[in-house]
Amino acid sequence: MSALERIDQAVKSNPVVIFMKGTPKMPQCGFSSRASQALMACGEEFAYVNVLADPEIFQDLPQYANWPTFPQVYINGELIGGCDITLEMYQKGELQQMVKAAMQSNATPEGDAA
Repeated sequence: MSALERIDQAVKSNPVVIFMKGTPKMPQCGFSSRASQALMACGEEFAYVNVLADPEIFQDLPQYANWPTFPQVYINGELIGGCDITLEMYQKGELQQMVKAAMQSNATPEGDAA
């Protein structure tokens, strides 16, 4: 599987995913740290991809959505943006609503075998 296919799979199979330098618990960059903290403050679990652990993803991610920098936050398969946009949306209360809605729309109904 190519790096672009792995990126696409992560974006499409997770309601909320951040491509970042490091991990939410051990960020390797201030921008990634601030963006992941905003996501954590939304109170929902989210997926992450450490771009430093996969040189191919690090190299190919900017091509995926034509966004040149890290981190990149995707909600319901759509690029939301990087650190500044994520923080601005959090401060306005928009990020929390989007994350909550994404998690609800992807929840398995009770009684359903997943």
